[in-house]
Amino acid sequence: MESPTVNPQDSAERTRGAHDSSGVTAATVAGSGASPAGASGATSSDGFHKAGHAPAWRDFAQGEVGRGPCIPFERSNNPAAGQWDGRKLSRGIVADYKRMVVTDGEGIRNSVYVAGCPFRCEGCYNSSIWDFQAGHPYTDALEDAIIADLKPHYIQGLTLLGGEPFLNTPMLLCLVRRVREEYGHSKDIWSWTGYTWEELMRPEETPDKRELLDEIDVLVDGRYIAALKDSLLQFRGSSNQRVIDVQASLAQGTPVIWKKLHDQHRFIPDIYGKDRAAGEGSAS
Repeated sequence: MESPTVNPQDSAERTRGAHDSSGVTAATVAGSGASPAGASGATSSDGFHKAGHAPAWRDFAQGEVGRGPCIPFERSNNPAAGQWDGRKLSRGIVADYKRMVVTDGEGIRNSVYVAGCPFRCEGCYNSSIWDFQAGHPYTDALEDAIIADLKPHYIQGLTLLGGEPFLNTPMLLCLVRRVREEYGHSKDIWSWTGYTWEELMRPEETPDKRELLDEIDVLVDGRYIAALKDSLLQFRGSSNQRVIDVQASLAQGTPVIWKKLHDQHRFIPDIYGKDRAAGEGSAS
């Protein structure tokens, strides 16, 4: 189904002024793990490396331990706590909005894809929206449509993807708080993120990330790692990623895996394996 028509002039008042309209400065970009304008390699309009061009991945928290599974990862950027601040980086841009999706979490859902992600994981499926300006403005009209589209009883909830949701907090906090105001917990909220749970929990991390996390029910965390890709996994692309029950994890102070998680397991009957080993199988 097509997304509602969006008037770029109809800017959402709640997000207006939440970021610097002058754009990402060279100093901000340099502190965000990306090359400023003029550095080697092609850059997008937000100052980060364009998709399709070899990035210079960096670990900005060298020596820090306990950052979660497979972190630091050598084929993505790895931020220090608080280094990337969505209140400054977000341009208030939505790359896509999809209704009635069945792949972005449990049940039938509506999904918001935000623009901008400085993790730059190798092999990322959504590299076309790494740029923080890849899409159209988040508006009051779009927010109203998202809220209205959640009303049918068969829509289980809302999913936040990207791009990086935790670096688009100015608009997403408005959205998820309105979902809670109008639907309470009758609609669940899922989110994907390149951050690990442990990274989000660092005391030095920006407070807006925790504010968004507080409103989420299920979080799929971690970088995408192509070498760990597994098509049998439920709701995630690589085996380092986790499907986390957020509220249970916050209560217990440690990541708690979503209890409904059900990965597929390949089953090969013994007789088939023996026949293959013999070269020619008699079973059909």
